[in-house]
Amino acid sequence: MNLAEKKPEVSPVFSYHMLRNALSKYQKNLTQLNPVENEVVYKIATKSFDLESLVIASKEAETVVISEQQLDRAIQDVAERYQTDEEFTGDLQDNGLNLDGLRSALYRELLFDGVMQKVASRSADINDLDIQLFYEMHHDRFQTPETRIARHILITINPDFPENTRPAAYSRMESVIEKLAGRVNRFDQFAKRYSECPTAMEGGKLGEVSRGQLYEALDAELFNMQMDEISPIVESDLGLHILYCEKIKPAKRVPLSKAAPRIREILTERQRRNCQKSWLNSLQAKLPA
Repeated sequence: MNLAEKKPEVSPVFSYHMLRNALSKYQKNLTQLNPVENEVVYKIATKSFDLESLVIASKEAETVVISEQQLDRAIQDVAERYQTDEEFTGDLQDNGLNLDGLRSALYRELLFDGVMQKVASRSADINDLDIQLFYEMHHDRFQTPETRIARHILITINPDFPENTRPAAYSRMESVIEKLAGRVNRFDQFAKRYSECPTAMEGGKLGEVSRGQLYEALDAELFNMQMDEISPIVESDLGLHILYCEKIKPAKRVPLSKAAPRIREILTERQRRNCQKSWLNSLQAKLPA
């Protein structure tokens, strides 16, 4: 019999599929869906219900056991999202469900997940050659970007204060630059004394900075600087800055030894998904046209 002929729309289990897909796609309960959204959710739910029905009717499902404790825990997990039992049961009713219907739906869901995990466990193990090939073919995924360790001095621009008008701020910053006289070893002391940024307490420390972390003008200036260089005045939305590039950490490639565990995870998950997909395709191929 064609799975669609089971009229899932009258089943509490199908109502659960409707609710699950409504929450996933629209973040709404069934009662909150408009007619167009309801039609979309119905089509998605029909597919997910049919797929679930196909999987739990498979030979593989015969050896998957879902205990009462697992089922009780799954129901408890749902119930704990509500403040009271009345709110829980009321929401079930609003969405075409009751406790028995929810239990049946969760049993099917757990069984489906168990079967899919069982099928995935058949996937081939990932070996060292697989890992090395992936590493060599995806160099860009294993690069750490260039960073700069930097400090700054900030003088804010605020027309409400005479000492922070634009001309006054520029004059003050030029005075700081003149006094500093390129002495990078004293930059942190000058930041503590003259900077109007909270980082002044740490000698103007910005820390280790990647591209794109700072304001655009600061970012462009910092990543154009040499180590132990002090910038000219740079303006941002905060005000006027001078930057000190304390250290440059060049981009580098993560060694295979460090990348290998993550690569193994990626390839294992991919292998498991492919195994599941292939198995589902074989199941669907056996259905009558």
